[in-house]
Amino acid sequence: MVWPTSDEPAHWNYWRRELLAYESGLAAAAYRDAGIVVPQVLSMDERADGGVDLWLEDVEGVAGFEWSVPRLARFAYELGVGQAKWVGRVPDQAWLSRRWLAQYLRQEPSRSAGLPEEVWESPETAAVVAGWSASVRSGVRRLWGERDRVLAAAESGDRTLCHLDVWPSNLLDADCVSVLLDWSFVGEGAVGEDVANLIVDSCADGLMDMALLPEIAQSCVESYVNGLRDGGWAGREDQVRLAVAACGAAKYSWFGPTFLGRALRGDTTRSSYGQDDSALDAVRRTGDLVALIVQWADAVLG
Repeated sequence: MVWPTSDEPAHWNYWRRELLAYESGLAAAAYRDAGIVVPQVLSMDERADGGVDLWLEDVEGVAGFEWSVPRLARFAYELGVGQAKWVGRVPDQAWLSRRWLAQYLRQEPSRSAGLPEEVWESPETAAVVAGWSASVRSGVRRLWGERDRVLAAAESGDRTLCHLDVWPSNLLDADCVSVLLDWSFVGEGAVGEDVANLIVDSCADGLMDMALLPEIAQSCVESYVNGLRDGGWAGREDQVRLAVAACGAAKYSWFGPTFLGRALRGDTTRSSYGQDDSALDAVRRTGDLVALIVQWADAVLG
């Protein structure tokens, strides 16, 4: 999916943000003390059409989707160490994103996620989501109906400097060093927000085995908490766990309804990464992930 960009620095997808993150040195310095690095900038060339060619070092390494769960957890630890120093101290550059999650959720995919109430009670729906328990089905409906409340919880916690697009596709292991790519969204976010994204997006597209999801979720959160502590953060572990739940449930509040809606429409479009031949296949494959998102929402909503 291609997201629309903007010339406005405050926009969640401001097109020059990554350039400025590299040019200012922020990307390189953000989590460097924790062992997370970025490619070296080779050149930035202004084009006649107003665009910019950003040339980065070609880093060789093991791509994130080939990482083991312990390797993902090690990165989560490093991220915790790196973000601890920024808690309550997010830089004030105007081009850094602010309220990124709220802005993102006002765009697609949330616009297409709503389903009429009668759809949820139909026999057709029951057949499509036969693999979802009754509690998961009701939880998906509840999360969508109370998504603004979940977002408010996500925005209420401690703030830090977040990357906001942490997933295996943006990770490389270069001789045991973590390389973090794509700084287009960098800015203010919640403690735990990047880890929630890492957990969901490791398995959402089928590029890592869904059977690994419980281990990924547990080990990454535990490692992130340990990293925060070792980085000097003195908050409570339960606050971090609740923040991960709130951020993950808010960002993916659309996930269950959207996939269900596509399946009910008989969408046979092959998924972006070729793991599903139809929306119905995606509903069946991602049942455990939908259940985790509902579990997170229940932790927030009570």
